[in-house]
Amino acid sequence: MNVFATRKLPEEVVDKLKQQVTYSEWHSAEQPMTKAELLEAVKDADGIISVLSDPLDAEVLAAAPNLKVISQLAVGFNNIDVGEAIKRGIRVTNTPDVLTNATADLTFALLLAAARKLSAASAEVREGKWQSWSLLQLAGKELSGATIGILGFGRIGQAVARRAKGFDMNVIYWNRSKKPEAEQAIGATYHELEDVLKQADFLVIMLPFAPELKYLIGAEELALMKSDAILVNTARGGLVDEQALYEALKNGRLGAAGLDVFEQEPVPTDHPLLTLPNVEVAPHIGSSTVATRMEMADLTVRNLLAVLQNKEPETPVN
Repeated sequence: MNVFATRKLPEEVVDKLKQQVTYSEWHSAEQPMTKAELLEAVKDADGIISVLSDPLDAEVLAAAPNLKVISQLAVGFNNIDVGEAIKRGIRVTNTPDVLTNATADLTFALLLAAARKLSAASAEVREGKWQSWSLLQLAGKELSGATIGILGFGRIGQAVARRAKGFDMNVIYWNRSKKPEAEQAIGATYHELEDVLKQADFLVIMLPFAPELKYLIGAEELALMKSDAILVNTARGGLVDEQALYEALKNGRLGAAGLDVFEQEPVPTDHPLLTLPNVEVAPHIGSSTVATRMEMADLTVRNLLAVLQNKEPETPVN
């Protein structure tokens, strides 16, 4: 069996694969492949290990006539044409669960950084602008007693809610289906989307991307929010209209934002949001702890090998 990975993987992961398959990989751990390079690389593949930036559309799947499994090294899989994979009898797997806590931690890190203006504070020290103590110097937003609104109350959304309870926050949420057991266990309250937007001091987006959710948060939704509210997105960039977010932040209609994801990734360095001092940013590192990333890689390999051995994978998508 021939397996191709679209990113360079850690040696301990590669060693496991080489014991059972003929393995090849893209030469870079970070630089993505072009579409042409991808089409050429997968033509003999029985299995592909992929990441979110790989466009595994109908054209790519057609170029891999032997393909039996796409093992995605991520929770999301909107880069994969799952419908086309089903037509061709190709199994698709992903890596849910294992990155829940790491992503919730990063979400809260961005929330805290935006609330307390950490990037601006760090720059003030590093650039020699810190002259003396001032009463309202870089005065931020307090968490205790504030209301956090969470859009998407799956595993990661609930993990964020548990962390918020540790800061004595009031937790409200919107989800496409209510979660009564989680509400009771965590102490959260369901509200309609409009009510969450109006009430939230902090709005955290934790939804998976779907075409019908594109720009769920646009100009109209941002206009409903408090002018000092803070928006945090560690889910998918396409859920937020970035131009509308920029306008709201620039014109004082929103307090701040913390963003780990963007509609285009890597985000262009001239993106308007990067010019604003009230925006904390990260390069899509929600799950990036050593332990979590290694467990993701291990699960990806287990899923791939299971399908190639005619067994059921642990975390199937289709």
